[in-house]
Amino acid sequence: MAKYRITFKKSVAKDLRVIPKSDITKILSKIDTLSENPRGEGCIKLSGKENYRIRQGLYRIVYEIKDDVLVVNVVKIAHRTHVYKSNYKSFKGHVGADNN
Repeated sequence: MAKYRITFKKSVAKDLRVIPKSDITKILSKIDTLSENPRGEGCIKLSGKENYRIRQGLYRIVYEIKDDVLVVNVVKIAHRTHVYKSNYKSFKGHVGADNN
């Protein structure tokens, strides 16, 4: 099987800033395994989207696979309790947010 190239959405750098360094090392190691087999053991396809996710400890790595160009694009890394929430939900209740 051909190796996939790993790319990151720009916002992933921001995601990594709040994660402890010891966990970042494990997360990056897990992401590196995606280049060999992006649909490997533990990979789950997310419903309603063309994204997949894998677990690393308490964190989830969400990514998309572009088979035609052999690219795995990491789009989100977050704690399991926050990874699937949209930006609107995460800001709900803050001053200036539309709380309807």
